[in-house]
Amino acid sequence: MAHEKILIVEDDPDISEMISYNLGREGYAVIPANNGEDAVAMAQRERPALVVLDIMLPGMDGMEVCRRLKEASGTRHIPIIMLSAKSQETDKVVGLELGADDYVTKPFSPRELIARIRAVLRRAKPREAAEVVRAGFVEIDSLRHRVSVSGTEITLTTTEFKLIEYLAQRPGEAISRQKILDSVFGYNSDVYDRTVDTHIKTLRKKLGQAKGCIETVRGVGYRFREA
Repeated sequence: MAHEKILIVEDDPDISEMISYNLGREGYAVIPANNGEDAVAMAQRERPALVVLDIMLPGMDGMEVCRRLKEASGTRHIPIIMLSAKSQETDKVVGLELGADDYVTKPFSPRELIARIRAVLRRAKPREAAEVVRAGFVEIDSLRHRVSVSGTEITLTTTEFKLIEYLAQRPGEAISRQKILDSVFGYNSDVYDRTVDTHIKTLRKKLGQAKGCIETVRGVGYRFREA
C-alpha cells in the first residue's frame, strides 16, 4: 500500500469524493481542500507527497495556487498535477510553465488519474546511487537533487530535474520526444510532444548562460551537448 499524503484541491464535492475514495482504496492518505487559500495553507502545513489541483476554484484559482507553491521554498519541491475541464493546449502550456508536473483533463477515469499520480511520484523519488554530471558551466548532482550553473544552484521542478538528468546521462545522444516521454514522464498515452518542448523551453530559461547544453535535433528531439 502507498501511505503517501495527497492533497486534493477540488471545489466540486462529487469529484473530490470520487478522487478521495479511489486514492484511499490505493492506500494514499487524502487531504481535501475546496479553495485556493486553504490549499496553500494545507500544503505548507502538511507537506504532501503530491498535489492534485483543479484550475477553476473560487477565489484564488489553481494557476495562482501553483505559482505560490512553486515560489515558496518549503513547497516548491512538491509535484503538482493540474486538473481541469479546460482542454485547450494553451491552458496546459501555462500550467506546465508555472511548474506543474502533469495536466489531466476532465472527464477522466480514476484509474487514469491514479496512474498519473504513481508516475509522477516515481520520478519524484531521489535516486539511490550518487552521481555528479558536469558539462561546461552545468553540474547535476543526482544524490542531492541539485543543479547548479557556474556554482550557483538553480531551482527546478521535479520533472525539470528528471529531464535534464536523463539527457545529461546520455551526452551526445539524440533522443526522441517519444523516448523522453516514456522514460522521464513514465507514460505515453494522450501526452503531446509539446509537453516535452514546453519543459525544455522552461529549463533552458532557468539555465541562463548554460542553456546551450541542451541542443535541438531537428526532426528527432533533443541532445545534451558533450563536454
